[in-house]
Amino acid sequence: MMRPLALLALAAAPLVLTAAAVPAQAQELRPVGPTTAAFTLDAEVQDGGQQVVSLTIDVRGLGINPRSLSDDAFSVRASGTSPDPSVPGPVLGTFEDVDRPVADVRLEPGGRLVVDLEDGFGTPGGSTLGYSVGAGRNVELDLEYTLTQVKPLTARGVSDFRFAALEQSRLVDDEVEAFAPGEANGLAYRLFSPRERGLRPLVVWLHGGGEGGREGSYDNDLVLQANRGALGFATPEAQEVFGGAYVLAPQAPDFWLNDPARGYSAQLKGLIDEVVASHRVDTSRIYVVGASNGGYMTAQLTADNPGFFAADVPIAAVREYDDAVVLTDEELAAMSSTPTWVVHAENDETVPFEPNGKYIAEHVDGALLSAYPDVTYDGIAYDGHWSWIYVGRNDPTTPDGTHVWQWMAAQRL
Repeated sequence: MMRPLALLALAAAPLVLTAAAVPAQAQELRPVGPTTAAFTLDAEVQDGGQQVVSLTIDVRGLGINPRSLSDDAFSVRASGTSPDPSVPGPVLGTFEDVDRPVADVRLEPGGRLVVDLEDGFGTPGGSTLGYSVGAGRNVELDLEYTLTQVKPLTARGVSDFRFAALEQSRLVDDEVEAFAPGEANGLAYRLFSPRERGLRPLVVWLHGGGEGGREGSYDNDLVLQANRGALGFATPEAQEVFGGAYVLAPQAPDFWLNDPARGYSAQLKGLIDEVVASHRVDTSRIYVVGASNGGYMTAQLTADNPGFFAADVPIAAVREYDDAVVLTDEELAAMSSTPTWVVHAENDETVPFEPNGKYIAEHVDGALLSAYPDVTYDGIAYDGHWSWIYVGRNDPTTPDGTHVWQWMAAQRL
């Protein structure tokens, strides 16, 4: 009974609206003041390795007017230095205070202001990696980016908005971060898991010598950052070909070629067995692919485990090293029970074609061979050793037009 009376009393009283009583959307929005914002380094792995391709500022709540954005609104400088004085020098690819030209400035849904940078193979200051000559390894550089606002923007209630400060945050690479880190049977690894349920195939990617661990550093991000070998099999295109597939990228503590002393082949087999036991892997569809040092280990692992893999793809594979044969004719013959596709560039000066890739293909019964004259992809000429680029892009093709991913996916025990 009291509630209606109260309502009547309110109705009879003069209506006075205070600022607090006005709906929020009807109030005049306060102009934004000086704002300090963080920006991420947005990276992607290209055929020549990982690069920073854009910077992203979180501008939620600032009401940035996209019409006020222009390509010359910001400038970018970058430095990439060796991360650890103990890294055997020199470290190639370091850089200091390099101008990163801005290609575009845009506003994305959700309050993300993106500063796109010019990028591509050979872009000064673009890479996230250097190369330690002494260690024979890639190393992640310490990156320092300076993002400077050159022109004012229009923000909520402010026609000449300027950030008080712009501070660097973390490096982001969605493709790399899709691979979960792990360690089993003495080996660190990264693992991509498919969205599809049920039993799914497993692709094992074995990295080259530059992505191995070294004393004091066992960072298995490198197996994904240096090239698109593992990442290629996790793309939507490859996942569609395989009907969804796990992609396993282990890291050697040093070089796969140290297998005779370290027993890496047996360690890898044990790691694969553990992944199979803990995930829904179709054991009739396990494939192994590797490049250079990893090409050698692809062949060695296949020879040591005949009848285990549905197919293997050695790329620029080492058969001879320091005038010593590391894959015997008997081991190559043992690979003959596994469908094999060898990929190698004829101008490879690091692992010469004739005594390595060509020899392997000639001594594994039924092996396919893609012998490229050089490594040129999408109009860019790369080092002749980098023939893994072709596999990462599904380029090798049989005479009847079947590409390497489709050929792999069709093989099963």
